[in-house]
Amino acid sequence: MCCYNYSSKFMNIIYKFLVRLRAYKKEDIDIVLEYINDPEVKKYLVPGIPFPFRKEDEEKWYQNLDPFSTKSYSFDIETLEGKEYIGGCGINDVDWKNSVAVVGIFLGKPHWNKGYGTDAMKVLVRFIFEEMNINKIKLYVYSFNKRAIKSYEKVGFKKEGVLREEIFRNGKYHDVYVMGILKKEWQSKI
Repeated sequence: MCCYNYSSKFMNIIYKFLVRLRAYKKEDIDIVLEYINDPEVKKYLVPGIPFPFRKEDEEKWYQNLDPFSTKSYSFDIETLEGKEYIGGCGINDVDWKNSVAVVGIFLGKPHWNKGYGTDAMKVLVRFIFEEMNINKIKLYVYSFNKRAIKSYEKVGFKKEGVLREEIFRNGKYHDVYVMGILKKEWQSKI
């Protein structure tokens, strides 16, 4: 069951069992850079050349966050125990006419294989279906990211398509999977 809580600044914080989703904070920028510039993390995130992000790039991105956007929403992922920043997730695009949202997620490597990613995605999916009244959520995942694929399947995502040899990584071409979950499928699981 997902719960809603409000911080002292009246900012909506969404949480579940292991993590909560909250607004990005400026003080998170240094740890964000440490995590997203880790080559092991970056290989799963960036389809282009995995060039390191600079602090100036992240600060500019942070300044451009728009809490009133109707197309994209970004959240920090924070542990409930310890309130530690561990990664980010968000809604990268919303097609309101067709009721489809595209999501993405990343965790810092020290937080892999602990259930945080699956929990965060469950929280994000619940938020999208219950609060935004979206009918379908989809995502893109590289075929070599077996850990993420397994996590998404635990949440209820199904492979819907394959973009063949869409990404070049480590000297060879790889497929990109399109995965999706419908609101009625999610409702049947809860």
